Amino acid sequence: IGYLKSRDIDYMNLGQRERRLVALEEALVQVRGQQALGGTSADASDYKQTRRSIARLITKMNQGPKE
Repeated sequence: IGYLKSRDIDYMNLGQRERRLVALEEALVQVRGQQALGGTSADASDYKQTRRSIARLITKMNQGPKE
């Protein structure tokens, strides 16, 4: 899963945002599992980027559509 930029989220509709949120949450679970098993520093950066993408997406969803 690629990480999301704010402008990428702006071009998504609500359905696309919800699907991407589910996919990112699933990816976060996988990264957490890798870290629990003694993951590398790359896993740490994946964890951080995934968390930030989820937060960015939720923030944009809560703001609603631009008018």
